[in-house]
Amino acid sequence: QVQLVESGGGLVQAGGSLRLSCAASGIMFSFNTMGWYRQAPGKQRELVADTRTGITNYADSVKGRFTIARDGAENTVYLQMNSLKPEDTAVYYCNAHGRWVEAYDYWGQGTQVTVSS
Repeated sequence: QVQLVESGGGLVQAGGSLRLSCAASGIMFSFNTMGWYRQAPGKQRELVADTRTGITNYADSVKGRFTIARDGAENTVYLQMNSLKPEDTAVYYCNAHGRWVEAYDYWGQGTQVTVSS
């Protein structure tokens, strides 16, 4: 069974940094696309950043502050978050999707990031 496990969330003051990690298990091929989404209370889940074969994509709200990196051979993805703002507070979810014989779309359980002002 495929599992995505996130780590690295926590409480940080505004202007601080956190690094999220996501590691996959139970998978025998390299994911097409891996990325991070977030969901704040009362809001819809939104894309933060994703990466596929060297192409990265960022939400406008995090450009210049967050960096996504991936170890494709290990199906691991990281999110370095700098200059954090209170509005970055959310549950962050790791995602992997693509097609291998058939389409797939996997999610982690989420990790809480709280930025205090």
